[in-house]
Amino acid sequence: MKFWAAVAAVSLLTATEAAAAPQVLQANPSDVKSRNIEGRSFKLAQIKNVHFNQHGKGPRALAAVYEKYDIELPETLLTVLRQILLDIGFDLRARSLMSARTPDNATAPYNNNTGQGEVTATPIPFDVEYLTPVDIGNPPQTLPLCFDTGSSDLWVFSSNTPVSQQGGQKLFHIDNSTSAQKLQNHTWSIRYGDGSGSSGEVYLDTVDVGGIKVENQAVETANQVSSSFTRDEHSSGILGLGFQSINMVRPNKQKTFIDNALKSLAMPLFTANIRKAAEGNYNFGFIDETEYLGNLTMIPVDAASGYWKFKGTAFSTGFNGTNSAISDIVVPLEHPAIADTGTTLLMIPEAIVQAYYRQVANAYDSKIYGGWVFPCNSTLPDLTLYISSYKAVIPGELINFAPADLDDPATATICYGGVQSSRGFPFAIYGNVFFKAHWTMFHVEEKKLGFAPRSGE
Repeated sequence: MKFWAAVAAVSLLTATEAAAAPQVLQANPSDVKSRNIEGRSFKLAQIKNVHFNQHGKGPRALAAVYEKYDIELPETLLTVLRQILLDIGFDLRARSLMSARTPDNATAPYNNNTGQGEVTATPIPFDVEYLTPVDIGNPPQTLPLCFDTGSSDLWVFSSNTPVSQQGGQKLFHIDNSTSAQKLQNHTWSIRYGDGSGSSGEVYLDTVDVGGIKVENQAVETANQVSSSFTRDEHSSGILGLGFQSINMVRPNKQKTFIDNALKSLAMPLFTANIRKAAEGNYNFGFIDETEYLGNLTMIPVDAASGYWKFKGTAFSTGFNGTNSAISDIVVPLEHPAIADTGTTLLMIPEAIVQAYYRQVANAYDSKIYGGWVFPCNSTLPDLTLYISSYKAVIPGELINFAPADLDDPATATICYGGVQSSRGFPFAIYGNVFFKAHWTMFHVEEKKLGFAPRSGE
């Protein structure tokens, strides 16, 4: 949709009028009932990856979204990434002629490729800024994992991972666990948008997250790892918190950790408290009222897709940057979206992105930097997204994501936007730029999301 076409459709509506939905409700924590009065609850803090590579942070974060959802990367973004890899000393000579064939039955849920075709394998550094400790096996082996509501696999670097594909990660040593049992004739495979992939075998073992132990949890051990992950020496894998239907184990999908843990939790839910430039935390089985402001807004989730999928309904921002009255206009723009803690950026419809960056002088969609950029000294306006009756304000300071022309924010002149276009994706992706402003509850049993503004604590 063109920007001015969207503007032409504007109605002067209040937030509630723009996005009424009969299933949405306001709730106090007391309204969210416990299912197990003897159940457990715990808080799990994230750990900062002190070796996170800042170079090309913006384009890499954007590329990671394409990779995760197996969407073919735009050629302009590939060009930017190749230069970033060269800048950090990654030898592309051995890989520049490599190609990977994408099969007709690619395992990732979305793929822009048609039939079989050759795609250049350009590995993207997937290193993440924050990790969470998880114990696997008996005796327990503690591995730092990325918690990801946009996937449903618990996979790890292991003693089965070839040495040539390891990059210093802490491994799950299968033979050292007395409780590990191989799930015979089961394998897993995840394909990425650059043609690379990760795959391996499946074991059943004890997994302990914050003191909640799940026995016979499917642990997917990597026999092959995309070089994208090999480069991140401090992340040992991913713990998926999506729904079982997108689990990649074959022939029988396996239950996720959270599915298996529900019976042990006081409340059948978990919450994400993601913070700007600081370690956040995940809470399991309880609601910490100090982490958010006001009441919760409960939103129904369409779990059929396997994702925490909901409906975005409208947006608002000033259209000319000067008229405050115009900034109160709510533009109806319904769009499917998912809540994904494993994605860094906020990926939203092109019409919203254009409307937003029109308020920022000299902002543009850059082929050189692979996305929307703007002068670092810009004062960015807030962006408001409506999720039915919930008014989600994203402060402008969160949208200044990373320096683009230099690594040092103090000397950079061009900065990369935390809001980018979801053009070509099947849905918008509300990632950590959104979560840094909004505390989020994931109610597994009722398949609902709960939103509230984050507190300053």
